[in-house]
Amino acid sequence: MLGGESVRVRVSTFQNDIVSFNNKDDVMTLLIHLGYLAYDSNKQKVKIPNMEVAEAFGDAVSGTDWAYVAAAIQESDDLLDATLQGESEKVAKALERTHESVASILEYNNEASLSAAIVLAYYTARRQYEIIHELPAGKGFADLAFLPRRNTDYPALIVELKYDKDADTAIKQIKERRYDGQLKEYFGNLLMAGINYDKETKKHTCMIEQA
Repeated sequence: MLGGESVRVRVSTFQNDIVSFNNKDDVMTLLIHLGYLAYDSNKQKVKIPNMEVAEAFGDAVSGTDWAYVAAAIQESDDLLDATLQGESEKVAKALERTHESVASILEYNNEASLSAAIVLAYYTARRQYEIIHELPAGKGFADLAFLPRRNTDYPALIVELKYDKDADTAIKQIKERRYDGQLKEYFGNLLMAGINYDKETKKHTCMIEQA
């Protein structure tokens, strides 16, 4: 959920008190009642409703003995810094690790899997960005668009995903499609990131350029 995803929850077992907790569903149901989580009754899924609550959850887990969670938060912060600095090799290695970690729950050789891995890897970037899948722009859709939040000076970021090609091909596609529209106002303060992975070796490559 810190990565912006929704999680299925069963609210029927909740005992309507703050003492009796039998499973994680009971805990999440209480958080729904307290307003910390948003519940979609049609999909029976729960999510963190906004960035302020997400930051509170992030601070809570980083201050516990969950060392691996705290490390993941730091890695996510470092990944955004590396992206903004154009450190493409460092970015590629970080995304490769995250893609591998989610492969057990998502089909690895699938663009949706890579997209999910990227959003998860950049989950702390939601402090500074709104992350949009398939943003309509120019002559097509940007696979992922990171739009900076108001009153920040962060650059916008377009991410194009490829497999069994190369990162340069992804960058060329961004340029050919002239992703303007909603992104036009960011030109001059816009980064393009092309990410490719090899299905056989699972090696990821990345190229980052200024638009």
